[in-house]
Amino acid sequence: MLHFEARKEAQLPKKVARIAIVLVLVAFVLGPRGAEGRKKGKVVESFAYTAISCGGHSASITDFGGVGDGKTSNTKAFKDAVDNLSKYASKGGAQLYVPAGKWDMKEWPVLKPLPSYGRGRDAAGGRFTSLIFGTNLTDVIVTGANGTIDGQGSFWWQKFHNGKLKYTRPYLIEFMYSDNIQISNVTLVNSPSWNVHPVYSSNILIQGITIIAPVKSPNTDGINPGMNTRTQSYSCTNVRIEDCYIVSGDDCIAVKSGWDEYGISFGMPTKHLVIRRLTCISPYSAAIALGSEMSGGIQDVRAEDITAIHTESAVRIKTARGRGGFVKDIYVKRMSLHTMKWVFWMTGNYKQHPDNHYDPNALPVIQGINYRDIVADNVSMAARLEGIEGDPFTQICISNVTIGMAAKEKKVPWTCTDVEGITSGVSPPPCDLLPDQGSEKITACDFPAEPLPIDKVVLRRCSYRVKHM
Repeated sequence: MLHFEARKEAQLPKKVARIAIVLVLVAFVLGPRGAEGRKKGKVVESFAYTAISCGGHSASITDFGGVGDGKTSNTKAFKDAVDNLSKYASKGGAQLYVPAGKWDMKEWPVLKPLPSYGRGRDAAGGRFTSLIFGTNLTDVIVTGANGTIDGQGSFWWQKFHNGKLKYTRPYLIEFMYSDNIQISNVTLVNSPSWNVHPVYSSNILIQGITIIAPVKSPNTDGINPGMNTRTQSYSCTNVRIEDCYIVSGDDCIAVKSGWDEYGISFGMPTKHLVIRRLTCISPYSAAIALGSEMSGGIQDVRAEDITAIHTESAVRIKTARGRGGFVKDIYVKRMSLHTMKWVFWMTGNYKQHPDNHYDPNALPVIQGINYRDIVADNVSMAARLEGIEGDPFTQICISNVTIGMAAKEKKVPWTCTDVEGITSGVSPPPCDLLPDQGSEKITACDFPAEPLPIDKVVLRRCSYRVKHM
């Protein structure tokens, strides 16, 4: 089952239209049974979940004409439900319960490209609306007792591989220009593209979700936080991702902030991000990727207690000439890694560009990258660190790292160009550009002790009973 809560409208910039909520649910399956399997008469279903806040009114999509038979269009039912429940905003909010069923996949509105991207990822035009989409919202909760949303991605993957997409594929969940968002206790499978994408938003809590896609499915990134701020002071920028399990055809967590000249012009960085207790499987990508679209800047990312199994790289920083922006103040500790191509990978040669109008002299700043307390085994190559000539990656610190090499390891476990930094207690010994400072410096790499505001959010337990006639 899935729970969606929308409370009072956020205070919005004047340039943004005031839209209470946009919710489009298509092409997904919730739970093991369809609506046709429900018994006749009155049925009372109860569920409990952790939430930022607890609303007082509940309703089911079936109360508004929703039919989960996979044939009936339910767009109007969802619109009517959200319009009706919005009247409870001043009374603590309301909850919309979506029971198990198959939901139609015929109605996919098209949106303009994100302003910080300038174009779609799959095509130069716009992008299909995400399965669950909202803009200009505050206090929104998507949750369920690990109920499943099935994006039926194979339909979209085939179109992508065959070059038949006029617009960019939809995501499963996306919120824009929003504040106080919780996504928890749901399972997302077979997304057409990215799974969870909070963008231009603040105070995001993603907890206890499972994401699964075939490891060869295209661009099925797990969680892609991007440009998470709504004020120029950045005082509200906070994202917390914890206790998540992701099997993906792309990066498990991909942190982004805009693409080349569009991201530089939009100027909205992603800052203050916490990632903890993540388990990742992604043979062709990274557990955590920073970039490559990082032109608005990425700063203060804290990751700890990460497990990656059969994943191409643990942490990957991707950028290039023309990106501009920055990736700085990155802190990673306590990683357990099994079967990797690279543990650490940084590249300044990731040359995908939205068009030919980027400025090749817009050079990124990569500095303050801290890795510590890492154990890995069955690794082909310890690190591939490639800065940009004339624009080196600086202040790299790696300490207390033990990497067990695979039987078919590369002859040179470390390759380093255009990077500067230090190491301590690292095995196998790193390259000369990262000199060993000795065992007394094994705690040299920083990890902030002061918690971020998002860490101070206290979850409360809420229970609801939904009656169906």
